[in-house]
Amino acid sequence: MAIGLAAAQRMVGRLLMEQIGASPLAEGARKVSLSRSERLVRLIKSVLNIRAWLHLVKIVNYYNYSHVKPMQVMRPSKDCRISPDVNFSNERNIVIGARVSIGSRCFIWAGPEQGRVVIGDDVLFGPDVLITAANYRFNDGAPVTKQLMDEADVVIGRDVWLGARVIVLPGATIGDGAIIGAGALVRGDIPANAIAVGVPARVVGTRQIPST
Repeated sequence: MAIGLAAAQRMVGRLLMEQIGASPLAEGARKVSLSRSERLVRLIKSVLNIRAWLHLVKIVNYYNYSHVKPMQVMRPSKDCRISPDVNFSNERNIVIGARVSIGSRCFIWAGPEQGRVVIGDDVLFGPDVLITAANYRFNDGAPVTKQLMDEADVVIGRDVWLGARVIVLPGATIGDGAIIGAGALVRGDIPANAIAVGVPARVVGTRQIPST
């Protein structure tokens, strides 16, 4: 029975490949493995490729204006831990408190004019968090990128934990001690010590902090 089923599966596979104009493979594709000399030739070609060096310059330029220069402007305290691939925009409107930890690939975008992002002390960011204090309008014409932006401050209190891939929209306020679950979308106000999850984020519990 097992042999018959396997044969039938192969036959169906052949028929499907014939319909899309592909030639059937006997046992599947094999990964190409380069020899040492072939890898050396590839390396030499890469080093001599001027386009690769020009692209590297573009990457360095991007890293400079999205991370290095903003860090010089904001001057976060030395006890902050900020991943080297965090992306900042409009850094003059970003305030980072003490002992803040920001994970890999986070994006913190303040508004181009007035919209601020204020992050309190001891805040923890998981990876891939996005915070933005501005958003394009979409009913004023086209294309969207040519329209005006609406700005509103984002305020994150002390001792807040933002899980992986959290998105915080303009105008949101997150109270002290709150926890935002992974993948949540925050708009409006989240109370202090609340545990919020979902899209949009809703309060599902309260953080229990032992009294000292």
